[in-house]
Parts: sequence; structure tokens; C-alpha cells
Amino acid sequence: MTYTNPEALVSTEWLADHMSAPDVRIVDASYHLPATNRDPRAEYEESHIPGAVFFDISDICDENNDLPHMLPSPEKFASRVRKLGLGDGNSIVVYDANGGFSAAARVWWMFRVFGHVDVAVLDGSLPKWLAEGRPTDDREPAPSPRHFTAQLNHILVRDMGHLLDNIVGKRDQVLDARPADRYAGTGEETRPNLRKGHIPGSLNMPFSGLMDPTAHFVMRPADELQASFGSIDVDLRRPVVALCGSGVTAAVLALSLYLIGHKHAAIYDGSWSEWGGRDDTPIDP
Repeated sequence: MTYTNPEALVSTEWLADHMSAPDVRIVDASYHLPATNRDPRAEYEESHIPGAVFFDISDICDENNDLPHMLPSPEKFASRVRKLGLGDGNSIVVYDANGGFSAAARVWWMFRVFGHVDVAVLDGSLPKWLAEGRPTDDREPAPSPRHFTAQLNHILVRDMGHLLDNIVGKRDQVLDARPADRYAGTGEETRPNLRKGHIPGSLNMPFSGLMDPTAHFVMRPADELQASFGSIDVDLRRPVVALCGSGVTAAVLALSLYLIGHKHAAIYDGSWSEWGGRDDTPIDP
């Protein structure tokens, strides 16, 4: 069984063959949780795929919102990516430094939210690229600015109000990408001062299970993705909303669903950082 929409994923072989094409742009979207004490920008400056620009999800965000890396305005997104040389007519390939490419999937989703559909994730991301002995560089490119037409796609985004209404209306299937223990309320959250549990009616689909840990966390084949979502009775004909801790790993669910035919899976941008950080939102243990 092949992917229904394979264009959202490119292999390391494909990128190696096309990285010099005039319309291809490479983006390093590496991000690490604060507790890891890793600096993704410094790591990028030390070594990255040749030609890649650095996309900082903690900078290209809504600076007026206390929640982590929330979506920026269309105007800010267009301004920032324009300076990175990313814009209309580009084929954008996104990777990150982590196995599991969760931040890369987040940036893939962000470009689609703002109307740019010619964007893909590098399967296996930087770990697979390095394991294959492919080239890296420490030189930061100086791209020429490129016009980016930002058109907000509201279908791909949900807010807290939508999720509150959905508890009763049940229009959307809500999938929680956090590990099973955090969904169940028995594990510790990665950010302080968050309540434990999950949104009533939501289903647990840990993002890590959608990738193969024995092969640099490449995405699992289409039939295995179908089986994973089928195991929790997800109906691909109905709307789906994914959430996680802060809206990053939820994008792996959105990417997986896209690959198997569900092009419009949305993300609850505030995710558990918002829902679990309040005292007036309902929670199931």
C-alpha cells in the first residue's frame, strides 16, 4: 500500500539529487525542549545540510502570547520567511536534528496554514542524513528576499473555544499525541504548573508510534499508519484535531494523516500548555 499523498515526504536520496535545483529551498527547523539545555541555533551554525536556512519556531511566533511558539500573524510569518529567501514558487524541504522530526512537521504545517502547499518533510531528518555520510556545512547562506503570499487557512487550526464546544458537539475527533502516561495523568508533564490528564472524549495516539525507531525514525509505511489510526477507531472521513504538549509533536499526527489521505487534519495550537495550564477547563484523569 502506497501513501495517498506522498508529496509531503521526501527521502534523503531525493534531497541529495535535488538540493541544487533552483526552486528547492532547505529549512533546518530544529527545536529542543528547554530542559535539554541544547541550543538549536548554535548546533545549526556548527553543522547543517548545505544551503539550509534556520527557522526558529520560538521566534517566528506570536510574541504577544505567553504560550510557547504559538502561530504568528500572517504578516509576521510572511516577513520572516521572506528574509529567509522562502516564498512563492519554492519547493521547501524541512528537516530537524531530532529523530522523529516533530519540529520539521510543525514547520511543514505552519507553511500550509499560511497557504504554501509545496512543502515536504525530509524522512528520517538530519540523523538519517548523517548516518548515510551525506555532506554538511557550517556556512550560513545569505538568501535574497523572496515574496511570500500569506493566506491563512483556518481549516487547519483550532483554538480552545473550538475544543470546549467540541466536548458536547463532537464534530471533531480529537487525538492527543502525548505519551500514554501523560494522557492518562500518571506521567509528569514536560512543563511546570500543568494539570494532569486529557481533554474529555479525546483519544490517545502517541506520535512516536507512527515512526520506525529502528530506521532513524522514518515514517512508517501507509498500511501501518492506517492500522495505527484504525486501532483507536479514527474515521478518516470525519474532521480530526491533534494536540500535544505545545503544538509541535501533534504535527506528526497531522503529517501522518495527510500521507494516508486526510489532508485537512487540524492542530489545537495551544495544546496542553493552554488546556492544562488553566483551572477552568474540564479534564479526565
